[in-house]
Amino acid sequence: MAKSNFDVKTVVLRKNMEEQDALEIIEEKKTKPFKSLLSRPKKEQVHIHSLKLYYECVLMVSGKYIADYFRKASHSISVPSNVNEVLLGEGIFPIRSKSGFKKAFAGKRGKNKIDMKLEEHVFIEEEDEIAFDHHGQEINFPFKVNSKTIENYPKKILEKNQPNIKKPEITFDAALDKLQSQLKKPLESDVRDLSEEFVLREITELYVPIFEARLIGPKKKVGIIRIDSVRKKIL
Repeated sequence: MAKSNFDVKTVVLRKNMEEQDALEIIEEKKTKPFKSLLSRPKKEQVHIHSLKLYYECVLMVSGKYIADYFRKASHSISVPSNVNEVLLGEGIFPIRSKSGFKKAFAGKRGKNKIDMKLEEHVFIEEEDEIAFDHHGQEINFPFKVNSKTIENYPKKILEKNQPNIKKPEITFDAALDKLQSQLKKPLESDVRDLSEEFVLREITELYVPIFEARLIGPKKKVGIIRIDSVRKKIL
């Protein structure tokens, strides 16, 4: 389904570091991508070829699953020992048969059990939210989103950085299918009059500013260091 068919919220997180801060971290850690069990190059053997700021999309979908249906069930009740059966409406429910040992053990004071076959009218309401990284892998959402952490003009930021935008690789439909599968638990095999509905609450494209450095090491090997500029964390 095309994006125009969905009402999509766009959010851009603010950077908590500048390019110079990122360069200092990269300069300190630039040998790491080339490290092996046997060797690690010297810093002067690795140079920073380029550093770019990318905005990578985290796709978030939230919604609610609602269902109601009837299912067969059995409920046990205890009755006095001198009760042999229970009448409910037009149904007759006999006591549960006991072994000779149980009769002798319980005696006259023991309770009788009655298993009542009936139907339950079940109502289900489940809500949840799922986040996917820009590759479409489900993730635990690690960011705080409030007025202090987001850009005031997200679309202007994205337009300005258009060549360096990484859009979600998972479609909205696929993301919503995963959410519905998570919300909709398997039903009992013997149900009737099932009524169910999925209500979409929100789709959000949240863009995270990521500094990505391309490094050239010994024998012209290429390495990459990525820094989450929101959490100031090497990824």
